Amino acid sequence: QVQLVESGGGAVQPGGSKRVSCAGFNWEYDAIGWFRQAPGKEREVVSAIRTDDYSSDYIKFYDDSVKGRFAISADSGKNTVSLEMNGLQPEDTAIYYCAASAVWPLSIGHVEYWGKGTSVTVSS
Repeated sequence: QVQLVESGGGAVQPGGSKRVSCAGFNWEYDAIGWFRQAPGKEREVVSAIRTDDYSSDYIKFYDDSVKGRFAISADSGKNTVSLEMNGLQPEDTAIYYCAASAVWPLSIGHVEYWGKGTSVTVSS
């Protein structure tokens, strides 16, 4: 049984940074990543990462709304995935959920395991 556990999150001022992390998965899943759900909106994919079958690198995905601001990384030794969020804006306010899927690219319909979520609030 996989139990994804998020950590980090909290309140931050516009333009600030926040880091959220996810633990509890293993790399048998082809996609580990993050969704977010803002109040009154649907859950959307933010970023995902997977191992590269042909090298020691990782393959990464970012939604257009966070490209250049967010960075996803993995620590294979600790089985953790982190999302460094920079240049945060009020529209980034949401519950951020860690997710694991056997299908790449990460999509909501193929998620097998969800974390409980961690709240990120961007406000002055």
